[in-house]
Amino acid sequence: MIFLDAFAWLFDAANWSGPKSIPARIGVHLLYCLGAVVGASAIAVPLGLYVGHTGRGGLLLVGGGNAVRALPTLGLVTFLYLVAGGGQVGVLIGLVVLAVPPILAGAYAGVQDVDRGVVDAARGMGMTGAQRLWRVELPNALPLLVGGVRNATLQVVATASVAAYVGIETLGRPLLDGLRVLDYGQFVGGAVLIALLAVLLDALLAIAGKFVVPKGLRLSAPPRRRSGPAEVLEVGGSTA
Repeated sequence: MIFLDAFAWLFDAANWSGPKSIPARIGVHLLYCLGAVVGASAIAVPLGLYVGHTGRGGLLLVGGGNAVRALPTLGLVTFLYLVAGGGQVGVLIGLVVLAVPPILAGAYAGVQDVDRGVVDAARGMGMTGAQRLWRVELPNALPLLVGGVRNATLQVVATASVAAYVGIETLGRPLLDGLRVLDYGQFVGGAVLIALLAVLLDALLAIAGKFVVPKGLRLSAPPRRRSGPAEVLEVGGSTA
């Protein structure tokens, strides 16, 4: 019965028009997800590459990443919303903070997992540190880096729902409204939309990854992991 109610809510024409319609909320949800992932990538990718390349600050990175993962999502978003004096900036900052750890982990672990023999060969050819990073380590790190971005995207898609708690019309609004009035059809319908959006975005990123990651790396076996701080971080297909 609940699923029939959810089906009815999803295909109710009244929910597909107006400023608070399903398409409008999908657009707002996507906008926040895009802003959060782009902002987190701008912070996490350079930092992860630097730490992975130099080997400095690895333990600090692991500890900081795990600490951020432990933060309660709703509490963090609400706190930053209040600190920023309301509005959208605080919510976006909260989503960026939550998206940083998986991307940071992917960049760091990707560089750490590059075959040291390849790096030593590049050094023997006279490449500078920057050349080794951009021409050798980064291309080889792309599979894990892309995996980190995919993890971050999935986490942000789910987390952006809590933005409705502070009045932003994301796909979390049907969940809150459904619980408030005990309309479980609306609640399940909103959850289905979020799940479908997450699957769609993950599929698009998987396709994009095939164009970004060099063909030889896609066909080769995963590199052997080295013991170290990188193994503490969850990357690739893990759940953020």
